[in-house]
Amino acid sequence: MSSPAGSEGRSGVRHLVWDWNGTLFDDHVAVVAAVNDALAALGAPPIDTDTYRNHFTRPVQRFYEQVAGRPISPEEWRMLDDAYHDSYHAWVERLALASDARAALTAAEAAGLTQSLLSMWRHRELVPLVERLGIDRFFTRVDGLRVPGGAGKAEHLVAHLAALKVPAAAAMLVGDTLDDLQASRAVGARCVLYDGGSHHRQVLEATGVPVVDTLTAAVAAAAPAPGRRPGTVRHTPAR
Repeated sequence: MSSPAGSEGRSGVRHLVWDWNGTLFDDHVAVVAAVNDALAALGAPPIDTDTYRNHFTRPVQRFYEQVAGRPISPEEWRMLDDAYHDSYHAWVERLALASDARAALTAAEAAGLTQSLLSMWRHRELVPLVERLGIDRFFTRVDGLRVPGGAGKAEHLVAHLAALKVPAAAAMLVGDTLDDLQASRAVGARCVLYDGGSHHRQVLEATGVPVVDTLTAAVAAAAPAPGRRPGTVRHTPAR
């Protein structure tokens, strides 16, 4: 059952910013497998899903230091980052959208909300995948990570909203991590957290923001009041 959306979920929202990994894209199994391949390159033991949920944080380098039990040098971090993405890339063709992702995107469109996609996955790999999955038409902008790194999402959300010319107060971020919430709060946007596997449910609920089990429930939390005129969508994908 979804947590109550409360008053935070409705007033003034006209744009949804979707997270990708663990939200629209159902890839938690691949993420944990890729983390273990990266840890193996470091000579560290593998972790299970529960350990991942207990420790996942950003910057991602801090996460690896926690599970490895020691500091990680800049050279090791670059090796880890490459090993992770190489492993993850091998999984992509076997992965799919979350079960109700298309329904949620369609519902948001029908409700008159404009939508965009902001991911911390590599931009050059994200854009063609979104297009291959046939959902690019829903987004006014698609942004992934253009430089190596694993820092937080806040600065990227600032740039993303600025490029869209969407005020933060009119936006809601739908994501699955505490970093998504921190980014939203940093810029003054609303947030709905989706229980996609990155954290234990009780950790998400402890934040006090709406927590949902489905993406369609996230849209329902943001949907405008009946009678609102649908927004005009101008597609300006970033490449």
